[in-house]
Amino acid sequence: MKAFLIDSVTGNTMPDLYRGFVSDKGNLLQLTYNGMFNPSTLINRKHGMWRYRESIPIEDDSHIVSLDEGYTPLLSVNVNGHSMLIKQEQLFSSGSYKDRGASVLISYAKAAGITHVVQDSSGNAGCAIAAYAARAGIRCTVFVQHTTSPAKIAQMKMYGAEVIQVTGTRNDAALAARKAAENSFYASHCYNPYFFHGTKTFAYELCEQLNWKTPDAVVVPAGNGTLLIGCYIGFADLYRAGICKTIPKLIAVQAENCAPLANIYNHTEHTRTLPTIAEGIAIESPVRGNEMFQMVNETGGTFITVNEAEIKNTWLACGKQGFYIEPTSAATVAGASKYMSGNNLSTVVTLFSGHGLKSTEKTIAELCG
Repeated sequence: MKAFLIDSVTGNTMPDLYRGFVSDKGNLLQLTYNGMFNPSTLINRKHGMWRYRESIPIEDDSHIVSLDEGYTPLLSVNVNGHSMLIKQEQLFSSGSYKDRGASVLISYAKAAGITHVVQDSSGNAGCAIAAYAARAGIRCTVFVQHTTSPAKIAQMKMYGAEVIQVTGTRNDAALAARKAAENSFYASHCYNPYFFHGTKTFAYELCEQLNWKTPDAVVVPAGNGTLLIGCYIGFADLYRAGICKTIPKLIAVQAENCAPLANIYNHTEHTRTLPTIAEGIAIESPVRGNEMFQMVNETGGTFITVNEAEIKNTWLACGKQGFYIEPTSAATVAGASKYMSGNNLSTVVTLFSGHGLKSTEKTIAELCG
């Protein structure tokens, strides 16, 4: 089964192994791919996201760039008096679920003969792209905001990436990366849809772990929406194939201090963006915001905001249960708890999106400062 990148507005198909991050008309790209695995063939396969090989749009196995990522544990955890299932995505090789998307996107870059990738990130995507670029032997440059966690910057550099800190906003870092990518390849986790066809494996794994049943709701972070979009694609795949009978509600979580989509969706007053401890979802202008609105609406979901106290209290509470997670992870879990307070649902799933070692300076400031 062949994958095609298409212009999201005109529907025009891009050339094979297209290297642009938008179409030749300047529109966002989508990816069409109808490959689907058969659950009966999985029994003797190695656990990991590539067990769903038929559903991942990389043609030649020799181009796969992998660190045996995926199939993270799913645990029942009680948070703030609510019992929820939490997928342990902080246990990936680079410490976040972004490894799913990076594995597929860098595999595509390898197939296209790319020798240098450029990325911008608030941290975790940059770490993931840097790790998989290193695995593939591809040079990597990551642009980050000057306030990015020092631990994440150190991690990128450990993988051999060149890290350029940009003074200004997160959007300024993105603009600098796009400029730099004019003579290379923009390995963007929000522009390039191959990334979403990695994060969609979260949905596949979750349903397999639940014996091919879908939960009532899945609560995900909503910065650039890479997991939200991936979940929508993955659950829609399973539904169309008749593997699962329903698509769960997708609940998108933003920090109250930086909630551009939630403010629009919930018709709340727009306030100026403020710093948030949940740096991973502090995205002022998500490029795929309209898609995120559509996907939340189609699944009957909603947008939730959490304030700094709710994030911090949940972060510390998770630590008391043995989970060392970064504050952005806690924001998502706090959002799940908040959502469950007003909804009587039997199965709600969320995730720890990033490891606490990525933000140790915040832990030190909170507990040792």
